[in-house]
Amino acid sequence: MTATIALVDDDRNILTSVSIALQAEGFVTRLYSDGETALKALIDNPPDIAILDIKMPRMDGLELLRRLREKSMIPVIFLTSKDDELDEALGLAMGADDYIAKPFSQRLLIARIRAILRRTEVSQGGPAGDEPTADTALVRGRLAMDTARHRVTWGGETVVLTVTEFLILETLAQRPGIVKTRNQLMDAAYHDDIYVDDRTIDSHIKRVRRKFRQVDPEFDAIETLYGAGYRFSED
Repeated sequence: MTATIALVDDDRNILTSVSIALQAEGFVTRLYSDGETALKALIDNPPDIAILDIKMPRMDGLELLRRLREKSMIPVIFLTSKDDELDEALGLAMGADDYIAKPFSQRLLIARIRAILRRTEVSQGGPAGDEPTADTALVRGRLAMDTARHRVTWGGETVVLTVTEFLILETLAQRPGIVKTRNQLMDAAYHDDIYVDDRTIDSHIKRVRRKFRQVDPEFDAIETLYGAGYRFSED
């Protein structure tokens, strides 16, 4: 099926140029010039991915994402101002799957969209309603992951993760006690030639820890090995 991409930006030149580029790649696009209008449409008729500008009047992208996450876990890519680290950190902390700084390459944006679509397809694969099998279930101590349905529990309590967070945690949990470098985690979460820096992986790890500590304040299963990377402990 053709993927539908929602674009939310108050700059109509960006909406037009990006929409043309996406349509040329076979995507269906929906365009919104403000956050308030977009919010209802994204909830009532969810696209496959939403691309949100952060700097918008009336309702900015961060507020739009916060309210969207109350109802939906659709993948979100943020468009941020160049070198605006605060916006990037806030976006990732609130549940964005990725971000790209303006001015940006449309080729890079399309590559990231395709990568997230592939990750979503893999994580949500399998007929709906089937029970987890030995091939789709990963159990490590109190952690249980249904890889086919992108479901995670800790001690029986549900933890909601984005696709990127899920793939990073799965990579760590597959081999408890083994240190995974940031590069290895990047390869698991970002395929092809997409570049992300160390800060992006660190932000994802912090967000995963925060989510688990909401159900278990003593959660410490993801360990940091300074200068080396991260590892999962099922003790």
